Amino acid sequence: MKRIIKRENMIEQSTERSIEYIKKRAYEIIDSTPMYQYKGSVSKLLGLTVEVKLPGLKIGDLCFIETWEGEKKPAEVVAFKGDTAQLLLLYDGAGIGQGSLVSTTGTPIMLPVGEFLLGRLISPMGEPIDGRPLDTSNAKMVSIDGPAPSPFDRPIINTMFSTGVRAIDATLTMGAGQRMGLFAGSGVGKSTMLGMIARNSDADVNVVALIGERGREVKEFIEDSLGEEGMKKSVLVCSTGDQPPLIRQKCLQAATSVCEYFRDQGKKVFLMTDTVTRCAMAGREVGLSIGEPPTMKGYPPSIFSWLQKVLERAGNSPKGSITALYTVLMEGDDINDPIVDTVRGITDGHIFLSRKVAEMNHYPAIDILGSISRLMSAIATPEHKEAAAKMRRAMALYRENKDLIDVGMYVAGSNPKLDIAIEMMPQINAFLQQRVSDSVSMETTISTLIQMMAPVDI
Repeated sequence: MKRIIKRENMIEQSTERSIEYIKKRAYEIIDSTPMYQYKGSVSKLLGLTVEVKLPGLKIGDLCFIETWEGEKKPAEVVAFKGDTAQLLLLYDGAGIGQGSLVSTTGTPIMLPVGEFLLGRLISPMGEPIDGRPLDTSNAKMVSIDGPAPSPFDRPIINTMFSTGVRAIDATLTMGAGQRMGLFAGSGVGKSTMLGMIARNSDADVNVVALIGERGREVKEFIEDSLGEEGMKKSVLVCSTGDQPPLIRQKCLQAATSVCEYFRDQGKKVFLMTDTVTRCAMAGREVGLSIGEPPTMKGYPPSIFSWLQKVLERAGNSPKGSITALYTVLMEGDDINDPIVDTVRGITDGHIFLSRKVAEMNHYPAIDILGSISRLMSAIATPEHKEAAAKMRRAMALYRENKDLIDVGMYVAGSNPKLDIAIEMMPQINAFLQQRVSDSVSMETTISTLIQMMAPVDI
């Protein structure tokens, strides 16, 4: 009998604790949930800039503006002018009028992330744009403006990253967690090379940011460059060139947030951006629309610090790695463009695609002598580094004397090392060229390079 009474007392105490816990949680939820919501109204609309009076707004907040038809248009708080907030529309402003109601989420743009994103094409807002529904029931919501890893928490880069492109793996070897810039003019094979790397790299997940692309190029990139194999382990974040500047600028941030999610799952992630230039151009439009002063080529000062902040989010963390390749479009092949200079200064190396090399039908059209990987010396073996150095010396010597060789003014035997370079160039060019369908492992590339250059004394 005593045992039964004791058990009943224990059940009663347990029930009381459960009720107390439920009450406590209910009070916490009630305290943290606003019982009312302020709504402001539009006082001015100029282009994509909307002026709103609404208490409690802060920079970066996502707001929704109600049109007269009841549709909600997303906009972000970008500046304040007195007691008026300046919002920039993420999409078009059709239907917004004087006095349209405005509400705020109180948070920045949040993106749903998870394994369900693999093989999908989404917008920077996390909406599916491949014609299929997106199941976000188990999604984790993350801000697209995440922090960079602490400098003291970043593991040192000491392992090689295989891209599957012979010219890069042999002479511009990348490390897992390295950031590289890919600089090229238009039409020299940037997108094709990105597709080759996406299919053949040893990354667990590819994340591709297509910024300001022509509408027709999106499907072409998926079907022709990525292919079915590449798409299986890829996530595409896309904003086409016809969309407003703010959503184009957010594309790079959203893609980086997707990378950070998979990196935190312990995966080796590869981020490809095409192109940072169009992202910076979108940022220029945003800055000028809110009254920032223009500097070089019309870019506002904030765009350079913004690029530094976003690009710094890639790299190693204690959990995984984000290896990044940032494509930069050189307008008129101008290597002194401010965006080219900025990205080249931030990244851990640069790859230049040469129009002259492409004109000779040499693909990928990489200018080996004009490119460099700043981490190759730290991660490659001595034999690999020596073989790559020999190849560079042969190519440099041949380029220096190419005019004399082409016009027949060089006499064989005048320079023994140049004779070796002339003899080796056909073999070197054949090694550096690669068909789109070719898949080559890092081990095969390095062993072939060492065997080819071992007997060469140059």
